[in-house]
Amino acid sequence: MSGKTLCSKRHRIPGVIDDLKNEEGNGYRQILLNKTPEYKREQPVAVTNAKDVEQPETLANPKASCLIKMTRPCFESFKLAFQDPESRVRLNADIPEKYYSRIESLKVTGGYLDGVQIEFSEHLNAVIGGRGTGKSTLLECIRYALQLKPIGKDAQKKHDEIIKENLGKPSKGRIELVIRSSRMNGKSFTVARRYGESASVKDENGNLSTFTPIDLLPGIEIYGQNEIYEIAQDKTSQRQLLTRFLDAGQQDGEARILESLSKLAENRKKLIEAQATVASIEDEVALLPKLEEQVGQFKVLGLEDKLKIIPLLETEKRIQKRAIAEECLNLNNAFQAVRDSLPDTVFLSDSAIGHLPHAESLRKIRAALDTLRGDAEALLSQWQQKYATAKATMASHAQALDAEIQQEELALETTFKELPASEGKTGKEIGLEYQRLLKEIERIRPKKTMIDHRTKVVTELSRQRKAILDDLSSIRADRSAQFERSLKKLNKQLSGKLKLTVKPEADRAPVVQFLLGCKLESVGEGRLSWVREADDFSPVKLAEMVRQGADALRNASWGITPTVADALPRLTTEQVLQLEEIELPDLISIELNTAHEGAETFRALGKLSTGQQCTAILHLLLLQNPDPLLMDQPEDNLDNAFIADRIVTELRSAKIARQFIFATHNAT
Repeated sequence: MSGKTLCSKRHRIPGVIDDLKNEEGNGYRQILLNKTPEYKREQPVAVTNAKDVEQPETLANPKASCLIKMTRPCFESFKLAFQDPESRVRLNADIPEKYYSRIESLKVTGGYLDGVQIEFSEHLNAVIGGRGTGKSTLLECIRYALQLKPIGKDAQKKHDEIIKENLGKPSKGRIELVIRSSRMNGKSFTVARRYGESASVKDENGNLSTFTPIDLLPGIEIYGQNEIYEIAQDKTSQRQLLTRFLDAGQQDGEARILESLSKLAENRKKLIEAQATVASIEDEVALLPKLEEQVGQFKVLGLEDKLKIIPLLETEKRIQKRAIAEECLNLNNAFQAVRDSLPDTVFLSDSAIGHLPHAESLRKIRAALDTLRGDAEALLSQWQQKYATAKATMASHAQALDAEIQQEELALETTFKELPASEGKTGKEIGLEYQRLLKEIERIRPKKTMIDHRTKVVTELSRQRKAILDDLSSIRADRSAQFERSLKKLNKQLSGKLKLTVKPEADRAPVVQFLLGCKLESVGEGRLSWVREADDFSPVKLAEMVRQGADALRNASWGITPTVADALPRLTTEQVLQLEEIELPDLISIELNTAHEGAETFRALGKLSTGQQCTAILHLLLLQNPDPLLMDQPEDNLDNAFIADRIVTELRSAKIARQFIFATHNAT
């Protein structure tokens, strides 16, 4: 708990330490900051405000008192506080006006921890105990109640085992947490979850809430044993960890990139279908010369005059089908679409607008909209009658036309019989063959005009794809620039501890995996090393060169071998389009200052010891966050020297504005 005390004038400063900048020589300020060599001391100076209190109202002045943290208000606690002033003595002005979330209490019913009830400090909490005493179980139960998933596969497996053994047996246990949420303006909520069920959330009045636990604590972080080590070994997890420090604009950029990639996938599907349709039509139209040549052979037999009505009858059949089965039906479907789009004024009902200040004006709008709907329904009703009449008329005319065509075809059968035999075929067989050829020609000939239309569709889809790719390039450039700015801010906060750098879209592994998945002959991972090494590489540029052919690939500056250059053009059209859509992750470099004192010495994460790697990740976890940080036995994978020199100092400072809950078997 915290208490207030008054101190005599000789132990006080008039305001905050920075006010002493104005003092000549800035000497006292430098001494208090422990930066003057002749006054250097291991223990920092306790700085207090203690303005004389002449009347009770003076206590309202923040400079009249200071804050001293004591477990129990007494003189022994008072002395102990001044032995550790860095952690236990604060000026009122030092307390930041920041609001943060916290887990206020935990209650377990059933399972291994049955009956456990804990009231947590809003600052730093340490759950201390030997192995097997339930420390990990406690933290994993909190994670389970909040419906949070561990980052790594091993951590997930261990979490599932702990919950099953300690909460699922012998009866289904229940976890209840009381949470104060910064996101919800400091409101309290109760989160409860029983084994095998989903979490429930209740508000301060005990009413069920629609919020989920992650809505209440969006930034909470819980790490089990070795989970920090898993993050230190996995680039994807590191990128995921850094996303919580990104500006809102960059997170919007990520969403826009996903939207563009979705548009590209949809465009690819339509483009492939359109190209397949064009190819199919072109194959059919390519048959026309051969069919017309065959018809020419029949003309030599003198059949053209006798059977000249056949193509005319086929043309009539095609025109009739288009008029009734296509044009008329399409028009009716268009009117049905209008019917489906008629306005619905339920949203303007009296129950919806009656309480609004200008309800009468909204009622007038509703009346006008209802009138418009009524007029539209009347027109649609007239259309339906006209459509039914026209359809019946066309059906009657079509029936008459069918009868006339049928009479002509019956007459043709007589004509077929009268045809002279030729090359072992009867006159009827020759006539039927000639009729079949003319039918096929009449079916295919209109598709000549369809090729132009479908080709225009392919051209338009290709144009749209280029526009999407261009927009995506712009979004990616903005994202990279914003990421760079975010890292600059982070590097300022981590000055002297960590150094973060980013290489935009430098992780080429997705392209290598994609090309290997295409199973091109003689193309193994070793022959794709150029993908990772090329300076100006991009999937879009590679797709462009694949379309240009093997020569373009050989002449590229990327060092592509002739074998690979010959193989890549064998990618299918769809595979080339998929290649354009590959998203390359950024490569983030994390370097830790390994020097305990003196000149800074930064080393890359991959060249550090396990303890140093985990220390680097912990520096990121301790950065400002309004939601709690829970860790299970962090000391297992941390370098002891760094714990003493770095982590303890950071925790002393950060615990004022964030809740920490650590489980440890090391009481120190």
